[in-house]
Amino acid sequence: MKTVCARLHRGDDLLLCIRALAQEHHIAAGVVLSAVGCISEGCVRDASGVRLRKIIEPCEIVSLNGTVSEARCHLHIALSKEDLSTVGGHLVEGCIINTTCELVIGILDGWQIGVEEDAETGYDELIFEAAE
Repeated sequence: MKTVCARLHRGDDLLLCIRALAQEHHIAAGVVLSAVGCISEGCVRDASGVRLRKIIEPCEIVSLNGTVSEARCHLHIALSKEDLSTVGGHLVEGCIINTTCELVIGILDGWQIGVEEDAETGYDELIFEAAE
C-alpha cells in the first residue's frame, strides 16, 4: 500500500486539504489511516443528513475515518472539546486547523471509487470497483 502523508497548518480547512491531496496525487481509492491534530472551530453534518452543527471552540481530532478519492471523499470525524466531551459527525467544510494536523492517507491498490445514484436512498452513493 502506498501512502500520502501531509502536515496541515493553522488556518487550513481539513476537508478542502484532503480533497486537494486526492486531486494532486490522483487517488482513485484511499482511506484515512491517521489524523492527529486540533481545530480552532468546526462544522459537521449530524445523523439527520441535513443539519449542519457549528463547533465554536478549540477541539482535538480524536478520530477521522472514511474514504478518499478524486471522485469524492466520505469522512466522519470525532472531536474532543475542552471539557473532554466528544462530538462528531460527517465532515464538511469549516473544520479549520488550529496548530497542526498530521494526516496519513493509504492508497488502495487495484481499486477505484465511483459515484452512482442509489434509487433506494435517493443519494449519489460511493461504489467500489476493481481498477483496470
